[in-house]
Amino acid sequence: MVTQPMPLFESYEIFIEMDFSMRKPVMACVREYIEQFPSSVEAIKGYLTARDFLRAFSDNDLTFTSYRTHVERLLLWTLIIKQKPFSQLKRQDAEDYLEFCRNPPANWIGPIVRGRFVTSDHTESTWGDPVMPNEKWRPFRLKQSKDSSNELKSPSDATSRDGEQGIAVGVTLYKPSSSTINQIYTICSRFFEYMVEDGSVAANPFRMIKKRSVSGGAPQQEAVNRALTPLQWDYVLETAERMAVNEPERHERTLFIVATLFAMYLRVSDIVGRPNWRPVMGDFRQDPEGNWWYHVIGKGNKAGKVAVRDEYVSKYLTRYRRFVGLSPLPEWNEQTPLLMTLRGRSGLSGRQVRALLQSVFDNALARMRDEERAEYEMNSLRAASAHWLRHTSATFDAPLRSPKDLQMDLRHSSLSTTQNVYYHSHDQERSQSVRGVSMRDRG
Repeated sequence: MVTQPMPLFESYEIFIEMDFSMRKPVMACVREYIEQFPSSVEAIKGYLTARDFLRAFSDNDLTFTSYRTHVERLLLWTLIIKQKPFSQLKRQDAEDYLEFCRNPPANWIGPIVRGRFVTSDHTESTWGDPVMPNEKWRPFRLKQSKDSSNELKSPSDATSRDGEQGIAVGVTLYKPSSSTINQIYTICSRFFEYMVEDGSVAANPFRMIKKRSVSGGAPQQEAVNRALTPLQWDYVLETAERMAVNEPERHERTLFIVATLFAMYLRVSDIVGRPNWRPVMGDFRQDPEGNWWYHVIGKGNKAGKVAVRDEYVSKYLTRYRRFVGLSPLPEWNEQTPLLMTLRGRSGLSGRQVRALLQSVFDNALARMRDEERAEYEMNSLRAASAHWLRHTSATFDAPLRSPKDLQMDLRHSSLSTTQNVYYHSHDQERSQSVRGVSMRDRG
């Protein structure tokens, strides 16, 4: 049984140069460590999911480092403490994790070190190669005065991989601030939202936690509504259309992605595929009554179909197909990949799709600033992600469609989920409904 945590991910500079085509840890020491866990905890799958998530946020050194700290720590906790995979974590597990972070055990707390991994002068190390984990590294780090610097000493034969000696500190009481706990909650929740989008887990257990329990009863900010406003959506769609006109070779595909995700409430995995399914144009099928459906393999390898609106077919699907040299409408059993790289290779990764969508969001936000839109009109767009398109579309359509129809197209297993999330008063309508109500003269 593995009881001691060790670092799993390298520094930013080394991480971004990693060979991500290897579907296992690149470093032998990490690979051998992960392989010690029983198959029931799905350690390799959890590691690769965490690695893919970190790769999606590897454009910025500081962001990567912050996300690495919390995602790596969560993965180690699930493997060592809970001894279960991410897919089995429930709301109570998420609460247990936050409590664990408030009061971690002593053997999880250590000094701030310069190198997560060190090189050994010995030709053979415990891990079978000259790189080994820094024995002073711990998931929770605390600062300490130099007076206690002699309490922990680095091995005489080990030097950090960046050539600098780690800073030794003594162990004192670890007490995270409420802002630290909030950051843990936010990043872990974002990580699970990523897995929900990718189909790796069914739900986000952190999202189910009552806000007041995150920091022990301290007031919390209202949760962000993950839907664009009608104004923001107009800017996003118009921006995608402008990008397609200005750089068609690069962005006709981007426009198609934006329109496809929005039109059918799709997740990113619904257009990039899964290990056992790759979407093709033939997944668009017309029934005997002339209705178009998009057939998809969703979460849990569950087959489903989504009703396709006429405007999408006539305006966006046919436009993209003509651009790539296909007939206006998909043919029966057509095997043309739904998405292709600019060089014509089959398929895009989820990371590539999210990067394209982020470029649209960024350009839309820039246009809003250039046109001097008010700050309150732009603020939530700064937090938008790929999954927002699904929520935005469903939010807009809910007043116009029956809950049962929307549930079927969202592929929610429960009608109550659809009703609780989308059939409520919109903030704009809620605000308008009270503006004209007088405080007097009620009649």
